[in-house]
Amino acid sequence: MEFHHVPVLLEECMEGLKIRPDGIYVDGTAGGGGHSSRIAAQLLQGGRLISLDKDPDAVAAASKRLEPYPWAQVVESDFAEIPAVLDRLGIQYVDGILLDLGVSSYQLDTPERGFSYMSDAPLDMRMTQKGTSAYDIVNGYDVSSLARIIREFGEEKYALAIAKKINYARQQAPVETTGQLVELIRQAIPPGARYEGGHPAKRTFQAIRIAVNSELDNLSRCLDSAFDRLAPGGRFAIITFHSLEDRMVKQKFAALCRGCTCPPDFPVCVCGNKPKAKLVNRKPIEASPEEQEINSRSRSAKLRVLEKL
Repeated sequence: MEFHHVPVLLEECMEGLKIRPDGIYVDGTAGGGGHSSRIAAQLLQGGRLISLDKDPDAVAAASKRLEPYPWAQVVESDFAEIPAVLDRLGIQYVDGILLDLGVSSYQLDTPERGFSYMSDAPLDMRMTQKGTSAYDIVNGYDVSSLARIIREFGEEKYALAIAKKINYARQQAPVETTGQLVELIRQAIPPGARYEGGHPAKRTFQAIRIAVNSELDNLSRCLDSAFDRLAPGGRFAIITFHSLEDRMVKQKFAALCRGCTCPPDFPVCVCGNKPKAKLVNRKPIEASPEEQEINSRSRSAKLRVLEKL
């Protein structure tokens, strides 16, 4: 299957990054190369684009899509490793960083990758295609650990009931497919609540995917380290798709803009810390009704943009 991913908030991202033809940019989530190809098209000789993705299929697809642009290259790496990648390439500072934190259309629409609750396939969900899988978590974690993941990463109020249902089932035989997991989740949620907030398995699948890929840990690492590699005036644009990611980005951006860390009751600042950045958009940018109609996956997208002072 061809790697396909519809880039969300494409024009808004390009405007937010304020691309210079001779600038250096990082797309930390290359996917199918949608955002990357638009960035590369706006660069001239002297500009540079480094696109990262930890999914080998995405690396292959983005590399092919970026072939017309000699100033663009694709690296197989997690965006949490942006500083290390830049060090290897001999780049100290960049003019813009973009992260699209959504799961790609390809990953969701390729059943054998095991991301989707809409198809019956082996439990997997690994973006790197190696390491701990959804099968390992569903069948190997104890009830309390499984419930914690589902509750914290999926914000699922029936997390304990779901974990207990999974535990009962796996004592008879391993839970091997997405279809089996969906049915266990459905059984664990009271009938009247099964379709509150969308598909009953949506939150649990999100939670397990986040755990499999260490998504929040990697985002936290990136937020702590990648900002320092921006040149003055450089911009950091991040698209989030659920409240946990968005809250983390919002709080980190706010801290970078705040500067002063003195207690609120201090009459004057004594810490001397100054703001390191300013918000480009005070409220998150959301997809237009037209884009949401064309691409349903854009409906939960929020774009936040920061500029380094």
